[in-house]
Amino acid sequence: MLFSIFAYDVEDSLALRQQARPAHIARLESLDQAGRLVLAGPNPNLEGEGFSGSLIVAEFDNIEQADQWANEDPYLSAGVYDRVEVKPFKQVFPKT
Repeated sequence: MLFSIFAYDVEDSLALRQQARPAHIARLESLDQAGRLVLAGPNPNLEGEGFSGSLIVAEFDNIEQADQWANEDPYLSAGVYDRVEVKPFKQVFPKT
C-alpha cells in the first residue's frame, strides 16, 4: 500500500539538512532500488534559502511499517524535521 510522508522542517534547517543529507539520501535510494519509492523531494521556501519540509510517497506493507520508517529518518534524528505525518495514499495519476 502507498503512504505519503509529510515532514515539516524546523526554522533555519538548511545547515542541519546539509549535514544529514547523505544518510537521508541513502535511505531513499534503498527504497528506490527496491521499487518502493514513487516520489520524494523537499519543499523549497518561497522566500529565502532552505526548505520548509519534504514529501515522500512510498510503498510499505502497512501504516506501522511506514511510521517506523519515517520516524527513523536521519533528518528527524538530526533535528531537521520538527514532525512527520504518515497517511495512506491513493495514486490516481499518472496511471500505473
